[in-house]
Amino acid sequence: MKIRYAAKTDVGMKRTHNEDYFSLMEDEQLFIVADGMGGHSSGEVASRMAAETVSEFYQRTKDEEATWPYKMDRSLSYIENRLVCGIKLSNYKIYEAASKDIRFKGMGTTIVTCLINGDKIYIAHVGDSRCYRTRNGVMDQRTRDHSLLEDYKEAKPDMTEEEERNFPHKNVITRALGMRDTVQVDIQTEEVQDGDMFLLCSDGLSTMVGDEDIQRVMTTAEDLEKTVAELVDQANRAGGTDNITTLVLRCSNTKGEK
Repeated sequence: MKIRYAAKTDVGMKRTHNEDYFSLMEDEQLFIVADGMGGHSSGEVASRMAAETVSEFYQRTKDEEATWPYKMDRSLSYIENRLVCGIKLSNYKIYEAASKDIRFKGMGTTIVTCLINGDKIYIAHVGDSRCYRTRNGVMDQRTRDHSLLEDYKEAKPDMTEEEERNFPHKNVITRALGMRDTVQVDIQTEEVQDGDMFLLCSDGLSTMVGDEDIQRVMTTAEDLEKTVAELVDQANRAGGTDNITTLVLRCSNTKGEK
């Protein structure tokens, strides 16, 4: 499977600094978006630490003799375990740094990752940064936000659109890296089809731009650099109240230029 990708991060229209961070490991075909939180500069410390810790873990575990900090989950494959373990390790490092240094007290970050191996994609996340898939002109959300709103919708499946719009704590997340010394990581695996596109993004995009508008940009995508720029521009035109990060992948069975 050949992958083409592009990414863009932007401070937005209201913030003074960017706490989002994206990263990729070409040799592993691993892509990461993290959205930091915390006072002063600690949010950007957490998001960068998350991405770098996962990347460092992957570098170290290329040696099959390397020890892992967590036991393998027998219900998951080796590839899934490796991704989950890297994210769990980044959670612990952020939590430890926040516990030891008053400057970083309360810092944390969301994370969404995808790893492509052969004809499969592995999507893992914590928090409300999202992964969308566009296939045959139809876009759907592949991750479920770890938020009060989603918990409420699960408890009340007949919630109306108006109730959802008026929900008072939409932006409160229930899970993030650094909140506790352990974290539950959601992971899923699916087959990739020729022409599939995946979007990883922070909530600075998804809270400002509706799914229909995101889908319109994704389904008309030709130049991926223009695609990520247009998504960021749409979020800024809608108010840009948060940092915005977009990372788009296009998968094909034919040789493509990165």
